[in-house]
Amino acid sequence: MINITLKKILILLSTFPFWIYSQDQPFFVAPEGQTIVSADLHIHTTFSDGSVWPNIRVSEALREGLDLISITDHLEYQPHHKDLPNPDRNRSYDIAKGSAKKSKLTVIKGAEITRSMPPGHINAVFIEDANKLLFPDDPTAGIKEANRQKGFVFWNHPNWEAQRKDGIARLDNMHIDLIERKLLQGIEVVNFTTYSEEAIEIALENDLTIVGTSDVHGLTSWDFDIPEGGHRPMTFILSKNNSIEEVKKALFEGKTMVWFKELMIGKEENLLKVIKSNLSASPPTYKDDELIAKVVLKNYSANTLHLKYTGPFTFHQDGTIFKIEPYGEKSIDIKTLENKPSLELPFELLNGITGRKKYLNFKIKTR
Repeated sequence: MINITLKKILILLSTFPFWIYSQDQPFFVAPEGQTIVSADLHIHTTFSDGSVWPNIRVSEALREGLDLISITDHLEYQPHHKDLPNPDRNRSYDIAKGSAKKSKLTVIKGAEITRSMPPGHINAVFIEDANKLLFPDDPTAGIKEANRQKGFVFWNHPNWEAQRKDGIARLDNMHIDLIERKLLQGIEVVNFTTYSEEAIEIALENDLTIVGTSDVHGLTSWDFDIPEGGHRPMTFILSKNNSIEEVKKALFEGKTMVWFKELMIGKEENLLKVIKSNLSASPPTYKDDELIAKVVLKNYSANTLHLKYTGPFTFHQDGTIFKIEPYGEKSIDIKTLENKPSLELPFELLNGITGRKKYLNFKIKTR
């Protein structure tokens, strides 16, 4: 029998990466009166072209601290059918739902309508029956059925190089028709490891919900470097509460923010609410008769904040471009020229994207 001392056990445990434990701090603090739901609405399993069983998707999501996922296996594309016949397109959801039972993770029913361009690949989530979306000979019938089921329908990877050789997301006449008929409600601006400024432009011009997803087929820990501190792309839904009804309503209303690497992407009003809930500035303090104010900025989020001060004052010890690490603080010394009991500090969030080549500008009051 091997004798292992407590000290040796502690040393052994210290070598394990932190990601094996689920997220115990919120990714982002919710704005007052709202809840932020972390979601991944585009995930694959062995029931289409993924590499893992549905229960693994649940385990990954729980370890990574997500609140909600949708298994969206391809309806038409079934490369494993010889080894895994799949007559029921709801089966991967059923397994995942059962695996998530008694956990804090919500699993919603979804599917990916897999067509050539146009319309390309379309996800439908919050649906009732995936089997009824399967129309091999009609590229839009599944989209219409998803809407009949009151599902949320969004366009997947509109910049996918397999369907857009130049990587540019653009609308075809079919997309325009779907949008005008209110049959398409969202668009992915982030998919897997790609990001599309053109898709953001399409979303803003057509009032589509901004979505970001992992579209994971393998293991999230491999694809997104989670052992090294990475994270999958997520959509954060700003909801009244975490009930399915309110989350779905908020998704339809476009109340989302996407987290991709260190980028925060969303409509200006949504991003502004999130940053104001996740950044604070302490009251200015002065040493003796000096006129240099010390202000401590605190980041309450899991994301690094890259900030540029855009006001009239200059700094005493730093440049006006700096970053605040996740859950970290940054002390800045501001030459205010006179003793001020409070300050309103204007910033540009350099990793906060609100449009094509547009970044979030905001002001924060010291308190």
